[in-house]
Amino acid sequence: MVSAGDTAWVLTCTGLVMLMTPGLAFFYGGMVRRKNILGILMQCFVVLCVLTLQWVLFGYSLSFSPWSKFIGNLSWVGLQGVGSAPYPDYAPTIPHEAFMIFQAMFAIITPALIIGAFAERMKFSAFLIFTVLWATFVYDPVCHWVWGAGGWLKGLE
Repeated sequence: MVSAGDTAWVLTCTGLVMLMTPGLAFFYGGMVRRKNILGILMQCFVVLCVLTLQWVLFGYSLSFSPWSKFIGNLSWVGLQGVGSAPYPDYAPTIPHEAFMIFQAMFAIITPALIIGAFAERMKFSAFLIFTVLWATFVYDPVCHWVWGAGGWLKGLE
C-alpha cells in the first residue's frame, strides 16, 4: 500500500540530493583557475544528464533487479516493469518509480564527487567515457552487492 507521506518524504529527499550536484559544481568552480570554471560547471551538470540516461536505460536494472549475488540482470531495462506499484523488497510504502529516482540521485552524485579529483586534468570527452564506464562497471555492481535483493554483502546481515 502506497503511503502519501512516505512518498512525499522520499521525493523531497530526492530533490535535496539532486541539488547537491549543482552545489558541488559551484564548490569545484571556486577551487579551479578562472579559465576552467565553465568546464568544471559543465562537467557537473552533464554528469546529471548522462547518468540519468544511463540509470534509466540499464543502470537501475543492473543495480537493483534480482538475479545473482554479484549483479542484476536487464529485466528492468528502460524501466520496463518499474511502475507506480511498490516493490516490497526495497520500499513497500512508496511507488517503485519513486524508489528508482531516489537511487538515481546517488548514482549521479557519486561520480560527480570524483570530478574534484581530476579537475583541470581531463578532457571533456574522456570524462564522459570514464563516467559512463565507471557507473556501469563499478557503481552498479557494488550497489547491487550492498542494496540489491540477493546481493552478497546484503546477505551478510
